Amino acid sequence: MSVPTPTREDHFSFGMWTVNWPAQDQFGSATRKVMDPVYIVHKLAEIGAWGITFHDDDLVPFGTSDAGRDKIIADFKAALDETGIVCEMVTTNTFSHPMFKDGAFTSNDRRVRRYGLRKVLRNVDLAAELGAETFVMWGGREGAEYDSAKDYKAALDRYAEGIDTVAGYIKSKGYGLRIALEPKPNEPRGDIMLPTVGHALAFIAQLDNGDIVGLNPEVGHEQMACLNYTYGIAQALWCNKLFHIDLNGQKSIKYDQDLVFGHGDLMSAFGTVDLIENGFPNGGPTYDGPRHFDYKPSRTEDEEGVWASAKANMTMYLLLKERAQAFRADAEVKDLLASAGVIGLAEPTLAAGETLESFMADRSTFEDVDPDALADHGFGFVRLNQLATEYLLGAHL
Repeated sequence: MSVPTPTREDHFSFGMWTVNWPAQDQFGSATRKVMDPVYIVHKLAEIGAWGITFHDDDLVPFGTSDAGRDKIIADFKAALDETGIVCEMVTTNTFSHPMFKDGAFTSNDRRVRRYGLRKVLRNVDLAAELGAETFVMWGGREGAEYDSAKDYKAALDRYAEGIDTVAGYIKSKGYGLRIALEPKPNEPRGDIMLPTVGHALAFIAQLDNGDIVGLNPEVGHEQMACLNYTYGIAQALWCNKLFHIDLNGQKSIKYDQDLVFGHGDLMSAFGTVDLIENGFPNGGPTYDGPRHFDYKPSRTEDEEGVWASAKANMTMYLLLKERAQAFRADAEVKDLLASAGVIGLAEPTLAAGETLESFMADRSTFEDVDPDALADHGFGFVRLNQLATEYLLGAHL
């Protein structure tokens, strides 16, 4: 069995902050040196990646002069042209500088909110200049540790005001950008606003410019809240709001581990790739965006280990894709999907043209039904999942 090799056609993308994480944590100093963005672009091209993403401060260090900023951006653009690497998404850091300790768009300090909004809008211009299609917004500091410290209604009002302002700016400029909100339940704040896919979808529904606002769900963020990532992106797809994805690995309810994709909950990763690559069993909206990795090379690794871990993300995805496609093509799997009712679930509960009155009058739906007979029916889900596990382990390849 061969290990697949990634190509540009796979549309694998990496955040600059992933491979360029110096591995400093709360308990220890950095174990690696920061690399030059131009070098990173060339290395990503070398290992078969297609795209790169970045926060503004990843590319241009905070406080850089305008002349210095222009030089860095020009060099970065030249590297993209030389390698063919695509800058598919841009985001803004509104969480590292001490001024953002109480948030950016929801800070209790209006001066910070105004500064944060200008910082974001400046980076929207850069995203458009580089041809990015998605502008991700993660409100890492938009939250609180104490309920008494925040007027949650006012905070939601300010959050909506900020997102709507950015979306309105994008529209006024005619930029081909969409905003993707990134939910996370906690860390670095004790609690973060818009903690899950569901919270973010409800928030978007209240926006004036919500038509260009969607989601960028991250594997670890949903699993930190003990939620199912595959279900989360499925609902975002159902709402036509899955604009971007962040793939990584997470082991249960812990801190945000940012492991290599598939190095956490492997069965969940299989389900995620199955949905992304094969779609819903009965058809429906599909995801055709970048396969973006938001992970961190372990603190134990040197630079060689950084690039090995980047390759590992792509390899894991391709292996899971291969196995998920074989799983869906299996004749027994197809039969089980039918006998388990997975295919039948697409049939509307009420027949076409059936009125509520005629439904209520139909004794075969309730009065003449033997509930115990219905209860005796088994679905065969265990066998279906066993086959998925066997394909995941390579038993049928």
